[in-house]
Amino acid sequence: MKDSIFIQNIYYMLSYAYKVLREDGYRKLCFEEFENAVDLLSAILVKAVSVQIKRGLHREYLEKTEKIGCVHGKIDINESIKTMSLMKKQLVCTFDDFSINSYMNRIIKTTMLILLKSDIKKSVRKDIKNLLLYFKGVDTLEIGDINWKMRYDRNNKSYEMIINICYLIIKGLVQNEKDGNMKIMHFLDEQRMCRLYEKFLFEYFRKEYPEIRVSSPYINWDIIGEADSMLPIMHADIVLEYEGKKLIIDAKYYKNSVQRWFDKPTIHSSNLYQIYAYVKNMASRYDGEVSGLLLYAMTNEKVVPDNEYVMGGNRIGAKSLDLGVRFEEIEIQLNDIVRNNFNQMCK
Repeated sequence: MKDSIFIQNIYYMLSYAYKVLREDGYRKLCFEEFENAVDLLSAILVKAVSVQIKRGLHREYLEKTEKIGCVHGKIDINESIKTMSLMKKQLVCTFDDFSINSYMNRIIKTTMLILLKSDIKKSVRKDIKNLLLYFKGVDTLEIGDINWKMRYDRNNKSYEMIINICYLIIKGLVQNEKDGNMKIMHFLDEQRMCRLYEKFLFEYFRKEYPEIRVSSPYINWDIIGEADSMLPIMHADIVLEYEGKKLIIDAKYYKNSVQRWFDKPTIHSSNLYQIYAYVKNMASRYDGEVSGLLLYAMTNEKVVPDNEYVMGGNRIGAKSLDLGVRFEEIEIQLNDIVRNNFNQMCK
């Protein structure tokens, strides 16, 4: 897999996952060459934060306590006496401040400061320093204490992609114990890439095939009586439904796409059991045809999954998606999946 092509494809994957990247202001990034994923992500972050600054940085009401010369909010009598602020004709007051020091702005500032400690392009470093001027009243966070679970509404929806880019950047950096500088990993790790890979596939099918119903449903167990809390939850990554057919796609991004059994390459057994359970339990409550597909990101292994079986009356396959080719070729691979499973359709 050529690194430069793979990095460029990360941009395309992100552009499907976050449609804002398909806007004119971001498109030129897809033509630039980046040495690693964090260079790409930092360039996206700079552009996104610049756009957000023009719109206005998010503010929220935060409780603030300070000595002031007039009554504002709630007076803290005990603290005013303790600090003898009355002698200076001041009161200790607690009040709500409509502040730029919001939690999401703290994450952004923390991420930009981390990037300044890493080996990134000089032009990006300069841009980040300029952007930090707008974050003077914003605190920073400890990396390990950041809470990434955010709620987005119409007031802060524009922050969703920015925070997710911050997440990918921070999780793609490792601490250098000797001098405190940050080292850039050549690729984002499996867990982070798996999330992006799954979101990319979901949004690709949803955008390119509007006639197909694309969902990520929970699947009920086919049991008599009510399911109890001891049964594991079945949550499908992607389900495509069209004219009485359903295809369950389980996105897999592993360093090794096959397991070894006495030196013989086989499909990961847990993956196969999982997709089989999804298919059979969904089929029990659906009148049409249900199929399953384990879709692995292709690795450099000599043998990669490329199989299809009929199990218990249902088609179940394991395929590999090559992300190391031009994006046009990735599109062909994905379109073939649709064509092979919904043969009435053809792109």
